[in-house]
Amino acid sequence: MYTRENTRKVQIGNRVIGGGNPVLIQSMTNTKTEDVEATVAQILALEQAGCDIVRSTVPSIEAAKALKQIKKQIHIPLVADIHFNYELAIAAMEYGADKIRINPGNIGSDEKIKAVVDCAKERKIPIRVGVNSGSLEKHLVEQYHGVTAEGLVESALDKVAMIEQFGYDNMVVSIKSSDVLMCEKAYELFAEKSNYPLHVGITESGTVFSGNIKSAIGLGLILNKGIGDTIRVSLTGDPLNEIASAKLILKTLGLRKGGIEVVSCPTCGRTNIDLIGLANQVETMAANFENLNIKVAVMGCVVNGPGEAKEADIGIAGGIGEGLLMKKGEIIRKVPEDQLLDTLRYELEHWGEI
Repeated sequence: MYTRENTRKVQIGNRVIGGGNPVLIQSMTNTKTEDVEATVAQILALEQAGCDIVRSTVPSIEAAKALKQIKKQIHIPLVADIHFNYELAIAAMEYGADKIRINPGNIGSDEKIKAVVDCAKERKIPIRVGVNSGSLEKHLVEQYHGVTAEGLVESALDKVAMIEQFGYDNMVVSIKSSDVLMCEKAYELFAEKSNYPLHVGITESGTVFSGNIKSAIGLGLILNKGIGDTIRVSLTGDPLNEIASAKLILKTLGLRKGGIEVVSCPTCGRTNIDLIGLANQVETMAANFENLNIKVAVMGCVVNGPGEAKEADIGIAGGIGEGLLMKKGEIIRKVPEDQLLDTLRYELEHWGEI
């Protein structure tokens, strides 16, 4: 099986994926692409949150032309999402897209596919070949008696062959389904047959709550097998939520370092401070310390709190209206409840100082 260590390297704008490069986080704008100001504002916010690659839909020539102005104002690679219209794929590349996402099966004739490939080849722009369980070809549904992982992989290999026949192999492949286990199996089957880098995601996974659970399970299963070069957590809502979730998934799997890991207890009847509010505040605050690679514990009581807080680099064990400040396994002092957050902030701002 081809893992991310030995997939092909593909350059997307100023980033490189595959061949052992770090797994990159991708998201998609939900603004009207032709609204340059709104789209740029959203992309800059995504950049600030930690997005590595961003995709925008191109349903019209106005949207394609907008890419030129958008590109001038952002700092991460821009991918154009194309469906059905080969002319828009070409226009998107002419106006500056760093990569295009197409399904060759809905682009049209071989002549139209060749025109897209020729433009990509001339400009050295990679093509992401996307296959989705919701649009699996009828003959494959009939052949495999429904939508299956095997059918998705055959479809993906067919689409790759459509591009390869015109002498181009600068490709990324995605095989998406809202069925987590089908998705996992499909990526594994594809990785056994091809070394193209893979973009991984659980499509149409749902709202922030359900989508995060499905994505964490699906991406966790796939990434932990060594599969996946870029990821997207697809959520219904603000795309900024996708970045926070993706970063945590990668950190949990040991695929990304840096940033503070916040651990907190679930609370019980022994808790005598506002632990829920405090833990949320600490997590929000911790996001501003990307340069620190430490663990912060927020514990609610003196039963398990001190021991668990000692295992963290710094932590709090709650008491009655106060908390113990723990640092590198040692009790530092007691702190009133209303000063706990500021005390933690001060410690983080001065972390590493003698």
